[in-house]
Amino acid sequence: MTSLMIVGADHLGSIPKKLEDMGFANILHISGRKTKMVKREIPADIDMILVLTDFINHNLTTVLKKKAMEQDVPVCYAKRSWCSIYKAIGQCEAGCPMIKK
Repeated sequence: MTSLMIVGADHLGSIPKKLEDMGFANILHISGRKTKMVKREIPADIDMILVLTDFINHNLTTVLKKKAMEQDVPVCYAKRSWCSIYKAIGQCEAGCPMIKK
């Protein structure tokens, strides 16, 4: 089972369904607009983080990257288009053999 945390964007539309079709069983979405999100921790069961770069607080991106490195969780960056997300996840999975579909 692969879990994914998406950070950014208010609404995801059909993105979660497409991610499920790719093999992600547990998808957690967190809006990246509010500054209080900086204090939120990355859940222990998360296998990968997807940051939607066009809908996120810049400071949150910096803090999230640091926390992900401490927990050894790979981070992918993409715009909120399915093409960009698909490409970013593919590159992240290729570079990280511990992620399995």
